[in-house]
Amino acid sequence: MKDYAGEKGCNLQEGARELRYGLYEETAEEVGATRIALGHHADDQAETVLMRLIRGAGRKGLTGIPPVRGRIVRPLIETERREIEAFLSAGGVSFMTDSSNLRVDYFRNWVRRSLMEEIRKQNPAIVRDLCRTADILREEDEYLEIIVTKTLMRLISRKTDCSIELFLSPLAVIEVPLLRRILRRAIGATQGLRRTAFVHIDDMMKLIRQGRAGDSIALPGGVRVIREYSLLKITVERPPSLSEYELLPPGEVVLKEAGVAIRASLEKGGGEKDNVRDAVLLDAAGMSFPLIVRPRRSGDFFFPAGFGKKKKLQDFFVDEKIPRDQRDVIPLVLSGNDIIWVAGYRADERFRVTGKTERYLRLSIISL
Repeated sequence: MKDYAGEKGCNLQEGARELRYGLYEETAEEVGATRIALGHHADDQAETVLMRLIRGAGRKGLTGIPPVRGRIVRPLIETERREIEAFLSAGGVSFMTDSSNLRVDYFRNWVRRSLMEEIRKQNPAIVRDLCRTADILREEDEYLEIIVTKTLMRLISRKTDCSIELFLSPLAVIEVPLLRRILRRAIGATQGLRRTAFVHIDDMMKLIRQGRAGDSIALPGGVRVIREYSLLKITVERPPSLSEYELLPPGEVVLKEAGVAIRASLEKGGGEKDNVRDAVLLDAAGMSFPLIVRPRRSGDFFFPAGFGKKKKLQDFFVDEKIPRDQRDVIPLVLSGNDIIWVAGYRADERFRVTGKTERYLRLSIISL
């Protein structure tokens, strides 16, 4: 248990709980059980609500322990401990007390043995009242989750098992209580964090409302949140980075990291001179071969066709509104040290075809 808690970065009680639940699920699978009945009672529920209130939980946290979650059911969740003990006493049934429950250095035990006892002096019905509060909040939470589901469906631009992209403009005007829930649900959809702290949600809302395109934040569990030009991307995928390749015309190089291939061929005589994003025709005079295909590097520059002067690649990416998270997989085709084509975007003016061109280099980028 200690090793498990150390690996997961949690305390012993939380680690023990995860191991127990894992064992329950394994055993249920082995015996073909459709339900796992646990012994949580109303006092456990009241203590949980009070603990979460002290720690600053929101509405969802204050719903307490769910009576039903998947195949887990808690048939005693509305029955107080004193009622259970009276039933056992009347039937002459003994029970065992876990010695760790007597130690007040655990937070729950302190709440149970110290705080709850003091509160009972002022309100003997505190367990019933806290459980009723949890029930009310749970009903309201279920209703709000329906609204969240409907709203989120309209916000999703694209979704995979590891990432979700949301339209940014409508996110920015959603009321804070609803936005918090939407962001929690979106993080859950990436299979990242199981629990999201309030501060993480707050940081995400600041990114949405005050951030700039390309800004990002890192959350625990390998979750990254990127503010793009029109989207908010939440992902656990590692940002890809292109390797370096050689390209000798006629030939083709497959760039697995970018999911594309680049083809090159040398031609003589006139040809189609109009350049498009996915294919260009360049003057091959003075070029050195093989060509190099690589990702961006600090200090890169080129002379964008039609622009007429030198421009930093970083500034070009900003002007083209290429998300920062995607810039390391934009292929650059070089002759020697000169960028001749930002593949899929713009060729270099220095290598444009003219009436004097005798040898042509045709480059094209193809999605795999």
